[in-house]
Amino acid sequence: MRRVQGLELIDKQELEGDEDDEHPVLYLLVPDARALRELESLWRRWKKGEELGRGYTAWRDVFSLLRDLRPWGPQDRVLDDDIDILNKEITSHSENEFVRVELELVYRDHSQSGAEQEAVVRRVIAERAGRVVSSARIGTIAYHALLVDLPVNEVRLVVARSLDGIAGVEPIMFIRSQSMTTTIELEDVAEGSAVDSAHHEPGKAILGVLDGVPVPMHSLLSKHLIVDDPFELESKTSVDSRVHGTAMASLIVHGDLNRGEQSLPRKILLVPVLGEQDKFPKERLVVDLIYQAVLKMRYDPEAVADTIVVVNVSLGDPRRSFQGLLSPWAKLLDRLAYQFGILFIVSAGNWADSFSIPGFGGSSEYEDAEPKLRAAKTIRALGDRIAYRRLLAPGETVNGLTVGACNENTVLPGQPRSARVNVDPYSELPMANPSSGLGPGFARAVKPDVLLAGGREHLHSIRSGSGLEMKPAQSGKAAGLAVAAPPQTGLENRRGYIGGTSAAAALASRTAHRIHDALEAAYGEPFLKLPPHQRAVLLKALLAHTATWPKATADVIRSVLGPSDSQQHVRQRENIFRFLGYGLVNPEDAIACTGDRAIFWAVGTLEPKKVATISIPVPLVIGGKANPHALSATLAWFTPTDSGSKSYRAVRLRVLNPEELRTFGVEPDRDQPDERQTGRGTLFRRRWIGRKAAVVGPDTSIELRVQREPDPGTPIDEAIPYGLAVTLEMPGIVELYEQVRQRLGLVTRVTL
Repeated sequence: MRRVQGLELIDKQELEGDEDDEHPVLYLLVPDARALRELESLWRRWKKGEELGRGYTAWRDVFSLLRDLRPWGPQDRVLDDDIDILNKEITSHSENEFVRVELELVYRDHSQSGAEQEAVVRRVIAERAGRVVSSARIGTIAYHALLVDLPVNEVRLVVARSLDGIAGVEPIMFIRSQSMTTTIELEDVAEGSAVDSAHHEPGKAILGVLDGVPVPMHSLLSKHLIVDDPFELESKTSVDSRVHGTAMASLIVHGDLNRGEQSLPRKILLVPVLGEQDKFPKERLVVDLIYQAVLKMRYDPEAVADTIVVVNVSLGDPRRSFQGLLSPWAKLLDRLAYQFGILFIVSAGNWADSFSIPGFGGSSEYEDAEPKLRAAKTIRALGDRIAYRRLLAPGETVNGLTVGACNENTVLPGQPRSARVNVDPYSELPMANPSSGLGPGFARAVKPDVLLAGGREHLHSIRSGSGLEMKPAQSGKAAGLAVAAPPQTGLENRRGYIGGTSAAAALASRTAHRIHDALEAAYGEPFLKLPPHQRAVLLKALLAHTATWPKATADVIRSVLGPSDSQQHVRQRENIFRFLGYGLVNPEDAIACTGDRAIFWAVGTLEPKKVATISIPVPLVIGGKANPHALSATLAWFTPTDSGSKSYRAVRLRVLNPEELRTFGVEPDRDQPDERQTGRGTLFRRRWIGRKAAVVGPDTSIELRVQREPDPGTPIDEAIPYGLAVTLEMPGIVELYEQVRQRLGLVTRVTL
């Protein structure tokens, strides 16, 4: 590339093929005029079969991989999805009104160059009677953007991708509709009973929430919340519109109210980032809003939040689905996770739009179908549209934990069943809800990471006859999770029902807090004194550790979506993890050991090209018995990120296959992602199962080796924090835990 003078490399990313993308486009280079002319000349010569000349061999190799090469233009700056949204915006505005859009600029490393580029864009906007509302430049994620108001006639030029409009302005990289967030609908709202005052353990909050303004004086929340409102949204938000933040806080503190679980022992910190009607403030760029909120958590002068290690983000941008390139929002969370040692737990996003299900003449035929056939047809329909139901930003986060919604809820005796028009598509089959965002993630990593309860989502027909069109139904008593609801006059303790990935992420955050509580109770100060980075990655590992694919569900997806060739097991497993991630999490299994199961954990840091060895004692009771038994290992870490590097995920770790597997009588479980698939993110999961008798002596141990792979790009000198969770289990052999405890010399029973 140095042979082409004036060429400046602004971005390169680790990409893999995607059969769902029929027309992949790669944006890599922004040349000046001279470099562009020379590059186009090289391309034309290569297309004609001419020699490129000495020193240009690398370009020949690049050109052989391309279908076309052209200058960055309006067709690149304005994507198809944004055209559809902007067209709708135009129709809802009169000619003398403005439409608010986001302009993402080409990021320049030098601040002076960036300022000059911004000045050019500001001048063009002013010339076209527009106005700049706000701006942000965050160097650590190579982000530079303006929030602007444009006249309707200028937006028409954008939609037309006209060179005469701002779509032809060179410093602009993308023109997008303004970011927004998904909302939730409360159903079956009614007055509930008050709750007793909470008793909280001393200590600062360890869990933060970025969400809407809550109802802080609700009887279910008044003793449990610290509300820090740096953007002064509380005074601008009516009480009856405070649905999302109130519901998420309720789920985190209490869980599904139908279950009657114990509330968390610590208060949680909630920083409102949604205002009236649970929408982002219109005058702020979302990326900058979230950035300032997290900085407030870490640098609060009153130090109410400097102990935060988990942050719940039950938010997603329905205008920005993941299509291979990371969103600035996801990049921000990745950077902040590594910088501050925070586990961001993020919702996968919800798709509330309808979809067709072939093979049925009408809704009654669908409802009356045999459950397995109905489930298979629904999975087939969603599989056919998987490219249009991807994760919503920032669900593609690499360092964060992304949570999808499982069709699970608790129904109290006497609660009504769903109306006949609403059909349960999966019956008793554990599965991701039809609206839940689907993977994979960045570089085809396993996403969503895990599933937790998101209500038992039903479908209702919006068209039948010529074709069955089904749409996710709203969650009521028979299908949703019970949460606190905003009050009405004279009704102060109201409760309602919700569902979806926002709820599932909130329950995942609650589970992470409960894991932290269990570790604190078992180990006290030694655990609390661990650096926040190590505690955060340990919570990440332990939360994902018990996730499993339900065998019946995996078998159905495998049979329906294939491929039918048994040699294509990698593709088969990818189809499964797009729906299930690493699997369904049982919060109780994530928190407590049982007599026939022992969970170990380890934390540390790894320097470049180093290996850490963790010795797992094997109890005698496992030996000599041809009973089912298993070994599971989950490794989690935070990677530094580089927005201008080929390998955005700069550090990779893995657990090497133990040498003792053969004598332990186990082999890899086929109902889990392939070993190559599990190594693409910042979670590495392996599970080995078997029935053959293990060879075990009084001092037998399994040596697990955590290896840091060579850095794929520029070498990273920092030591990387990791957390490892390991389980030994033999169902029904209740002596297992006690023998492990004795081998380790533990005085008291450990709850993990």
